[in-house]
Amino acid sequence: MSAPTIAPQALARARRLLVQGGRRLLGIAGLPGAGKSTAAQALAEALGEAAMVVPMDGFHLANAELARLGRAARKGAPDTFDAAGYAALLERLRRPRAGETVYAPAFHREIEEPVAGEIAVPAEVPLVITEGNYLLLDDGPWRGVRELLDESWFVDVEPAQRHAQLLARHMRYGRSREDALAWIEHTDEPNARRIAATADRADYRLAWGLVPA
Repeated sequence: MSAPTIAPQALARARRLLVQGGRRLLGIAGLPGAGKSTAAQALAEALGEAAMVVPMDGFHLANAELARLGRAARKGAPDTFDAAGYAALLERLRRPRAGETVYAPAFHREIEEPVAGEIAVPAEVPLVITEGNYLLLDDGPWRGVRELLDESWFVDVEPAQRHAQLLARHMRYGRSREDALAWIEHTDEPNARRIAATADRADYRLAWGLVPA
């Protein structure tokens, strides 16, 4: 098996955004474990210096704050992110100032914490690709995110493959198989059902998954 590549029609859509001129924002949403990060990175690599990825996951609340709020056991749910901060960053990215670099946070799974100011976005980059679970959520502070995007995509992947990818990811970062399966059942899947209900707000459905080598 080999890693999938961006379909020609998806690449063509991204290039149509680029020819419009100015700074454009493309959002890629999908269920937990669907491969959003991989798809966003593959698209950015295909577009070269014209695109950068700024993930939503950098706006995870810190573990200490989740513990204070009593939300640590639901990490990954909509209210465990700084949604207003994410929307404010998108607003700033939409209006780049000549010569100004915008710094965005990144999330590190090996420590399960966000790191501020890690992603540098120069003003001259014409396309910012942002990816995350809740880009299309029409609820609370997430409500304004969709309107900040010039185009939104939703990643479609086979359920069995998504589950396998999610399980592998949890185990890779330290959970036992039993704990990973419990987290998927009690945390990831309730979130996934909520995200699935937002798919019809996307402009385009991106089929994604492993393909034969």
